[in-house]
Amino acid sequence: MVVLDLFSGAGGLSEGFFRANSTFVAHIESDKYACETLKTRTSYWKLKENNNLSIYYDYLLKKITKEQLWELANISDLEEVICKEISEHSFDNLVYKIKNNLKKTQHKKIDVIIGGPPCQAYSIIGRARMKNSIENDHRNYLYKYYVKFLNIFKPKIFVFENVPGIKSAGNGKYFNDLKKSIEDIGYSIQIKELIASDFGVLQNRKRIIIVGFKIKKNKKYSYPIFEKIENKNYFVKDVLSDLPKINPGEKIEGLNKYTKKTNSYLKMANIRDVNFNILTQHETRPHNNRDREIYKEAILAWNTKRERLCYKKLALTRPELISHKNTNSFTNRFNVIKENTNASHTILAHMAMDGHYYIHPDITQLRSLSIREAARLQSFPDDFYFEGPRTSIFRQIGNAVPPKMAEQIAKKIKELVIQDF
Repeated sequence: MVVLDLFSGAGGLSEGFFRANSTFVAHIESDKYACETLKTRTSYWKLKENNNLSIYYDYLLKKITKEQLWELANISDLEEVICKEISEHSFDNLVYKIKNNLKKTQHKKIDVIIGGPPCQAYSIIGRARMKNSIENDHRNYLYKYYVKFLNIFKPKIFVFENVPGIKSAGNGKYFNDLKKSIEDIGYSIQIKELIASDFGVLQNRKRIIIVGFKIKKNKKYSYPIFEKIENKNYFVKDVLSDLPKINPGEKIEGLNKYTKKTNSYLKMANIRDVNFNILTQHETRPHNNRDREIYKEAILAWNTKRERLCYKKLALTRPELISHKNTNSFTNRFNVIKENTNASHTILAHMAMDGHYYIHPDITQLRSLSIREAARLQSFPDDFYFEGPRTSIFRQIGNAVPPKMAEQIAKKIKELVIQDF
């Protein structure tokens, strides 16, 4: 299955397609650090294919640099990760590079195009934050380039993912134009809102997943039936239980740092293999004492009353902790990860700016989630290494499609490609 990955981000969706043994002709992404993450993960898969993962593990243990890793994995031979914004200016050059990669890999055509443009311009939260400036945001129209790639490479199937808000953004104008544009170039478009918790991810994350089929005569098309994985026997605490306690602003990495053996959920979700014992990026952001006291109140409210902390009520009971006069604006700012539930609330890119919405449930730690914990709740495996500063990494994680969800999607798409649907 030959795949082109557009607006790749850190590679959550492509991780699922890697697991389905896909060949990528390119990952196209504009963010520098996300591109470095893609290069590192591409190195992992190439080394795994050649039974040479010891090189990758040397990188995780900081014995070699990322540049040495990329060189040893020979990823420079094919410009598979293209760090470039998709625009009118870059489009023709990107098409040239993709066609050149096809020749180098000796593949005649692309079977599947995956990806989705940045969702900030479509998400309800993004629209609220950006207000009137949202109308002039160029990201509203990036879907047009997705359609142009479809029209040039004409894959059998495509997978377009985005936030549920894409259907209502611009009063439906963008979505309706996307749908019509795709149908006009000869694709049957099928749309559903899926939730990550149906696919073995312990998170209530909703995504619009559009699947399109190149139309053939006398052929009827329906939405693929993706295999679901029930979460009823797993709890959020299963994601966190084997990681060491850590203070705000600290980092714990290296061999033999896990406090327990892996568990059935971590194995099922491909997060931590039985033999994997290298902990990386268990790193937290710093917090001041006032915020940590608020975290304590939030954890107590949930543990004793099953209530979410209300900042306005806190102003009455603990006025010394209040830093914002307008308490109405921060009513739902603080949120604890519910360890005894089957799915956490959604991990968002906003985590890069504020950890208050992702408070670790252990009252002895009083901190927000570490990078590794957030990645795990998104179902990223522990051997997935994110490049860049902490803020960028949280953004990469929050923007991603959960790899376990992507894996279930990719399995079915590969089956359809082989069957030629």
